[in-house]
Amino acid sequence: MQNKRMNCYQCKHFYVTWDPMFPRGCRAFAFKSASLPSIVVFQSSGQPCMKFEQKQKK
Repeated sequence: MQNKRMNCYQCKHFYVTWDPMFPRGCRAFAFKSASLPSIVVFQSSGQPCMKFEQKQKK
């Protein structure tokens, strides 16, 4: 298991929402938040994000 912080901006499940209160979202876990989803996942579970998938390079 990795102990490093996940970079949501490099994850294919991350997206930017139109909601000014919750501008960051995760499609894998189906939620929006004010902070990065990986931080919310870590605070909730105590583990790094298990759904992180690197974006494909163009």
